[in-house]
Amino acid sequence: MNLTGRSAIITGANQGLGRTIAEHFVRDGASVLLVARGEELLRRTATELSALAPHAGQRVLALKGDVACPESCREVVAHAVRELPGLCVLVNNAGIQGPIGRFEEVAWEDWLETVRVNLLGTALMCRGFIPHLRRKRYGKVINLSGGGAAAPRPRFSAYAATKAAVVRLTETLACELADAHVDVNAVAPGALNTRLLDEVLAAGPEKAGQEGYAKALAQRDQGGASPEQAAALVTFLASAQTDGISGRLFSAVWDDWPRLARRREQLAQSDVYTLRRIMPEDRGMQWNCA
Repeated sequence: MNLTGRSAIITGANQGLGRTIAEHFVRDGASVLLVARGEELLRRTATELSALAPHAGQRVLALKGDVACPESCREVVAHAVRELPGLCVLVNNAGIQGPIGRFEEVAWEDWLETVRVNLLGTALMCRGFIPHLRRKRYGKVINLSGGGAAAPRPRFSAYAATKAAVVRLTETLACELADAHVDVNAVAPGALNTRLLDEVLAAGPEKAGQEGYAKALAQRDQGGASPEQAAALVTFLASAQTDGISGRLFSAVWDDWPRLARRREQLAQSDVYTLRRIMPEDRGMQWNCA
């Protein structure tokens, strides 16, 4: 992918998938503003990625920020607009797993914090960045979704609910921003071996449930999904190759996303890669007949 001349804000960019996405962006020619709460690791990441930039004039900036704080989000966007030419991409990667356990037993404040970071943090960054994209009449917003968005995830209720909400927010903003030529998409990266997996293993079968814990053990032993593959999809969605593709949830692992561009028109006329209600007729059941 060629991102030369483009600039992006990437949240949660100091470790894990966020760092991998940032590295892909930098290697493909983009300037970036890396945002995260852990400032020391963030600065170190920015220094390391700066050395990978292939073009003179590329910038790799770092700014400590908290997506759950409206003032911080405004500061991040203002800093990026001021410092980065060609700013047209926002990657909302920052997120937490939240409490693990039965819904009625987990700490309510922890549940709310997951909503504040995963859903409201994504919404606040979009809300701050959209006016800039409307002025440009072009842009890309990529929101990281994940486990629980398209299927139930018992004992991870806060994470599942927020990630499903992020997908519907993505679809809604895609409709609102179509006239401004701004594409808004969501990415399900797959089950990655990151700190989130460590949290599940630390919670154990009592909180995560026997099935959830067994899946975590298998994921750990088998290596999990590839963060490189997920980062490649995010980079692809940030490029000009996907102009006009919007309002979709793409799985980095399961979907044939490298060939999306050639299916652009067919995709636009369908509800493929969206969250929709399933009717009895969709499954061959004539329940509404007299």
